[in-house]
Amino acid sequence: MRADAHEDVLLTYDPNRLLDHLIDRLDLKNDAALSRMLDVAPPVISKIRHFRLAIGASLLIRMHEVSDIPIGDLRILMGDRRSKFRVAFSQNDVPDMSLRAA
Repeated sequence: MRADAHEDVLLTYDPNRLLDHLIDRLDLKNDAALSRMLDVAPPVISKIRHFRLAIGASLLIRMHEVSDIPIGDLRILMGDRRSKFRVAFSQNDVPDMSLRAA
């Protein structure tokens, strides 16, 4: 495989690559064992595998805790190419201006 083709594969979002790597790294048998290790319900892993659920920050942190793989490497394994995470605030997060102290 060409070097640039290998990079293209890593830049494609694929949570299965990350899950499979974790199973290998932690020497687990299957997704059920991975779900137990990550303290999540088995359907969570299934939904991630079938692209119905994204890997959230808390799960990514848990993956880091159990595997000692740096979060940046975990992001690369799943194909997350963003250089920064941006927090999107909703209107409910903005403090009400009428509650200002006098």
